[in-house]
Amino acid sequence: MATAKQKRIAKLVDLYQTNLHLFKLFQEGVSNALRFDPALNSDPHPIIHSIKTRLKDPSHLAEKIARKESDSKEITEGSLFTDITDLAGVRVLHLHQAQAAKIHEFIISRVTDKEWYLVEKPIAYSWDPDATQFFQGLGLKVKIKPSHYTSIHYVVRPKKGAQASCEIQVRTLFEEIWGEIDHTVNYPKPATNIATTEQLRVLSKLVSAGSRLADSVFKLHTP
Repeated sequence: MATAKQKRIAKLVDLYQTNLHLFKLFQEGVSNALRFDPALNSDPHPIIHSIKTRLKDPSHLAEKIARKESDSKEITEGSLFTDITDLAGVRVLHLHQAQAAKIHEFIISRVTDKEWYLVEKPIAYSWDPDATQFFQGLGLKVKIKPSHYTSIHYVVRPKKGAQASCEIQVRTLFEEIWGEIDHTVNYPKPATNIATTEQLRVLSKLVSAGSRLADSVFKLHTP
């Protein structure tokens, strides 16, 4: 028999599913704005390599609510869409670090033009000192995750006070490979095997080395 807490969380998940169409519509708008902008997608060498989208799986949402409530206040129907802002996601992939600056400029321009509302200050996650310096040069707040995760995160809404939000993640293809592997073995429940954790950290360093080599190649290649 379900507990009172489980029943309450189930109602929150139902609320999300009832409003899922709003998240889908806004997610599509964000994705299309990035996908069809000429400055980011012009041949022969577009800045954006590819775009991926996802909506939060209801079972994962239930688990996330339970995790967040163990650390903070109770999530209610009135606070669900402000407490959890990654229900819809758009992931923007590019080849080398310098391209992130142009993608950042585009996102901020949409906010400045009031096409999107920025929910919180963008955050860049990185453990690498060189990457940290680059992100700070863009005016981004930098945080370090113990997992050595690397990505830039933006959370936008169509306007202030809107229910729907979309998390935009910007990262290189190298960083995406690491992220996909980590997500497979480390989410939604963290891996408890110490060897797995250590191997993921080693892999993140290899990814960082690959990203630096890619940056160097494109610096030499650029006329």
